Amino acid sequence: MTDREVVQTLLRSKEPSVRWKVHVQVLGEDRTSSKIQALEQTIRRSARVRTLLARLDGQGAVRGVRDPYSKWQGEHWVLATLADIGYPRGDRALLPLKDQVLDRWLSEVYYREFDATTKSDAYREPGVPRIRGRYRRCASQQGNALYFLEKLGTADKRSNALAERLLHWQWPDGGWNCDRNPDADTSSFWESRHPMLGLNVYSDRTGDRATKDAAIRAAEVFLTRHLFLERHSGRVMNEEFVSLHYPLYYHYDVLGGLKTMAEMGMLADPRCQKALDLLETKQLPGGGWAADKRLYKVSSKNETRTDSVDWGGTSKTALNEWVTVDALFVLQAAGRMQVV
Repeated sequence: MTDREVVQTLLRSKEPSVRWKVHVQVLGEDRTSSKIQALEQTIRRSARVRTLLARLDGQGAVRGVRDPYSKWQGEHWVLATLADIGYPRGDRALLPLKDQVLDRWLSEVYYREFDATTKSDAYREPGVPRIRGRYRRCASQQGNALYFLEKLGTADKRSNALAERLLHWQWPDGGWNCDRNPDADTSSFWESRHPMLGLNVYSDRTGDRATKDAAIRAAEVFLTRHLFLERHSGRVMNEEFVSLHYPLYYHYDVLGGLKTMAEMGMLADPRCQKALDLLETKQLPGGGWAADKRLYKVSSKNETRTDSVDWGGTSKTALNEWVTVDALFVLQAAGRMQVV
């Protein structure tokens, strides 16, 4: 199939969210148009969304899940998924879920700091340890919350607090890291992608320059490594980075890195070219892209790293609609294909 034929195939998908991604992200159609808003209402009523929301109680908590961050069925991940698949913005039905998430990520423990000198010392008490001047914090948690609440149109003044925490914890090289090994002195790709995205969309809404500058500084963590290569040796940093996944959750791969740069309007940076080249080489002979690996199992039970819905599994020869539409978005944004 040609790229245009792949697009036409995706526009006939049974998944309204796949069709939405094509219309809005690949073809650049106006999300406020009556056509797209009608499609978003179809997404809201879709089997996928009904499954994601089926276990909510009257207080917006997921029954059987003790922690909003429970992988991958807690409230945090439900909202992150809805933000990515075209759920309608500003839906008040999501506010109880939002409160669950913000109560978790803005609790007192994230304002409690202490200095530590050893890894074991960093676990001696609740709070955020500071080792050799660097806060050791899993900032992808607050960063992802900031990002998906902005994308869902449910952000409120508490987003200011999320942004403030991210700025406070940012490392000298521009990113974030939760590694409590004292020798860790370089930001983590896993912990830096979502804070960068969150600060970027927060800045777009508020016009705040400090958060925009912080997001741009974070981009350097990725760009100086061409999104997947060791800075000095030029070798692949992690084999997982060159496998394609959907959903990516808090993990990282080269497609996730390229999507991030596309959202930030930075794909024209020459340091994205090797990653774009790699993505093109992974296109299937018949068109589209496969999911090389997956980070979830499907289960209706709250077992660790299970999702309540299936995202197409993996294959070496068959395209995965979710991976394919994201790859098309990136390559269209980079000017490497014309599907319009």
